[in-house]
Amino acid sequence: MAAVVLLSAWMARGAERVFDFRDDKTNQSPQGFRSTLAGAGAPGEWKVILEDAPSLMAPVTPLARPLGKRPVLAQLARDKTDEHFPLLVYEDELYGDFTLSTRVKMVDGEAEQMAGIAFRIQDERNYYYVRASALGGTFGLFKVLRGQRVEPPLLKSLPITKGAWHDITVECKGTVVRASLDGQPILSYDDRSEGFMDGKIGFWTKSDSVSYFADTTLTYKPKETLAQGLVKEALTKYPRLLGLKIYAGGTESGTAAGEMRVVGSMDPQELGQPAPAEAAEVLSKRGYFYGKASGKVMLTLPLHDNSGEKVAAVRVVMRGFPGQTEKNAVARAMPVVHGMESRIQTLKDLIQ
Repeated sequence: MAAVVLLSAWMARGAERVFDFRDDKTNQSPQGFRSTLAGAGAPGEWKVILEDAPSLMAPVTPLARPLGKRPVLAQLARDKTDEHFPLLVYEDELYGDFTLSTRVKMVDGEAEQMAGIAFRIQDERNYYYVRASALGGTFGLFKVLRGQRVEPPLLKSLPITKGAWHDITVECKGTVVRASLDGQPILSYDDRSEGFMDGKIGFWTKSDSVSYFADTTLTYKPKETLAQGLVKEALTKYPRLLGLKIYAGGTESGTAAGEMRVVGSMDPQELGQPAPAEAAEVLSKRGYFYGKASGKVMLTLPLHDNSGEKVAAVRVVMRGFPGQTEKNAVARAMPVVHGMESRIQTLKDLIQ
């Protein structure tokens, strides 16, 4: 996997992806990425190579030796076309609010010596990028709209050394983009025009720049699925519920229990956990599951999409009362289920 480490903590705590390319084969493009080209010229040549790179950890003593060679990402193509922008796009998902940091080293290039980060990528003609230029001694933030660079650019003249590692950080929050170089905030832009609120992220170079990338970290807020949003809405409308979960499998209905997982829950820590056997049973058979214990009643009922197909299951936990029957428990739970079903077009919409 190209995303070698995935540390996730839902909601406010956010999530983190670390790209260090240790699991990728040398002299090959990293897994999970797509090489593409903006502008003109030949495709880029993106490979994982072994290179001396400084450790993110501070040395224990001043005499500590630097670590040996380790995997870094390299763009090696040398097409001198002026409007030649090799991109390596991470295909996993779209990111809205995030902070992305990477180390870059501009190694060579006659026409240009640039390296940068592309973000909120819609396609090869619509995206933002931040880049450093060793040859020009500038650090800039740019927006590409329908294939043309438009306002900004924001450009700052700075001493940027060829052959040395530099840290680039991009922070996106709503319409505001901030960029830092070597730990110093340099550029800030609030794009309230025809901006992009989310998109893919990737690595960027220009013309014949030979550039290396290492120690890339992406911190972001996971996008909320419809399933999790439906749970939140139901808990707001029915605050006395003691428990609420949605179970689903892949993109097909009637999935086996071993493949079904929690896709919505009042406890976000439960997301991704395996579903109990009754979740699959209510999809594969007629009816529902009913149980009671310690003054509570539990029902697992099917969720239907807008065509009437059973695509998921919902578990509703409520407080029981004297004289509680199975029939009136179902009657109490059905408004919760029907409220969810009014929002479900397909299973894919529910879980992605």
